[in-house]
Amino acid sequence: MDRPFKQQFATRSVVMAARGIAATSHPLATQIAVQILRQDGSAVDAAIAANAALGLMEPTGAGVGGDLFAIVWDAKQQRLRGLNASGRSPLSLTLDKLQAMGLEKIPAYGPLSVSVPGAVDGWLELHAAFGKLEFSELLAPAIEYAERGFAVTEVIAGEWAASAMVLEEFPGYADVFMPGGRAPAAGDVFRNPRLAMTYRAIAERGRAAFYEGEIAREIEDYMRGNGGYLRAEDLAQHRSEWVEPVSTNYRGYDVWELPPNGQGIAVLQMLNILEAYDLGALGWGSHHYLHLLIEAKKLAFEDRAHYYADPAFVDVPVTRLISKEYAQERRQLIDPLKASRELEYGDPDLLQHGDTVYLTVADQDGNMVSLIQSNYRGMGSGMTPGQLGFVLHNRGELFSLSPAHPNVYKPGKRPFHTLIPAFVTKDDEPFLSFGVMGADMQPQGHVQILVNLIDFRMNVQQAGDAPRIRHNGSSTPTGEKMSHGGVVFLESGHGPETLAALEALGHVISRDDSAYGGYQAIRWDQERRVYQGASESRKDGHAAGY
Repeated sequence: MDRPFKQQFATRSVVMAARGIAATSHPLATQIAVQILRQDGSAVDAAIAANAALGLMEPTGAGVGGDLFAIVWDAKQQRLRGLNASGRSPLSLTLDKLQAMGLEKIPAYGPLSVSVPGAVDGWLELHAAFGKLEFSELLAPAIEYAERGFAVTEVIAGEWAASAMVLEEFPGYADVFMPGGRAPAAGDVFRNPRLAMTYRAIAERGRAAFYEGEIAREIEDYMRGNGGYLRAEDLAQHRSEWVEPVSTNYRGYDVWELPPNGQGIAVLQMLNILEAYDLGALGWGSHHYLHLLIEAKKLAFEDRAHYYADPAFVDVPVTRLISKEYAQERRQLIDPLKASRELEYGDPDLLQHGDTVYLTVADQDGNMVSLIQSNYRGMGSGMTPGQLGFVLHNRGELFSLSPAHPNVYKPGKRPFHTLIPAFVTKDDEPFLSFGVMGADMQPQGHVQILVNLIDFRMNVQQAGDAPRIRHNGSSTPTGEKMSHGGVVFLESGHGPETLAALEALGHVISRDDSAYGGYQAIRWDQERRVYQGASESRKDGHAAGY
């Protein structure tokens, strides 16, 4: 069967809408977002409602036990605003205590990886700045589904079963997420009345309910009883931070990301390196293009491992890292005929001398929001407090335990973060709100989407559906060094001749399954004044509008 309109790669048509549009990773969440838009809610209202629904319906990637980041296009002021709603480490846990436990790294699961969940405060900050409807109206659809139930979708069911195998041992997890002793299968109706009660408390009493009231106390009681260090005091002190997005210009398009403690500037570094090459002439999927992409990623990720951390604790040289001059210096390390095996981070100071959910929504007033939210490793730490109905995230795993590392653990510090929403403007007008899920895949996915759109002239649906690559093996933000050049995973759709050519350049290639992310996007067609929405086939969701 021919693909829609014979567009290469596209699994479906681009969704067109003149008034409002939403793209999420779950069909019901998309419906809820459009419902809120039709009730004259803002793009932010709809995004919050959809995110609340995803916390229920896609707990494998989202929930109020996790963090949140967002970039909002403010149509009235004609500018972008960024929100960092990531939480900080517990004040009662110190590096000395962690080292006394004999740890080389913070465990992925269990109580030690838990930091303050920032998502709820993020919702309320966004709503205070851009909301139109009452906050209680935004949580009402998710509350109803939590009480009455919803049918679990296919991709989520598979991820749920995999998470349950790892997390069922942690206190409270199976009681909430394994009804009848197992993870729900595709088509099973799942209910979460505990989460409904949590959402009701937030809807009625806002921030105070979660960070200062009964929910905070229940989290502390649970953590104290199960070897954890998160306290009500940590929750009470938490505040989100409004930040200025940073950008680079790539072939006439201004690409915007949030500064650290996230990894968004890796996208800008990679684009700056790649800009010197005529990628369009090399051709999509060619080994020449993929080699340059892989090498640019390696260079950016070495800097990521050394420099990216909480700017409240270390001086992150963002301006210099994303400069064109620095990219020119780093680009000299790329051999067009050979894969690199060992790389070091750069020295931008020299230039002073010379499993996650993403969603996007747009409204009839021209406001657009790019929002990403996560528990980190799928369903998080496994720690499932009391009667609250959600898992606490394990973002603290990404702290280093090396005292000299900029991302070293300290009390009250935000860990390195993989979550990155993105936005693109052209000629000071909104062009694209988009994101790609999947930890280290996110910067790699952002760059591939943008190159597909700009260099290879794909539409917004094709750009997401086109097969991707993923390089694993760069140095990590916890201090582990890259060795032997890592491994390049190629998604099905890349031909055997490409694989052979990359191997001839020295890349280690694998066809094994890997996580290639999940993508949603909204493009604004300024000429026709129409939104174009896309959501790829790697997830259960879709785009819809009116």
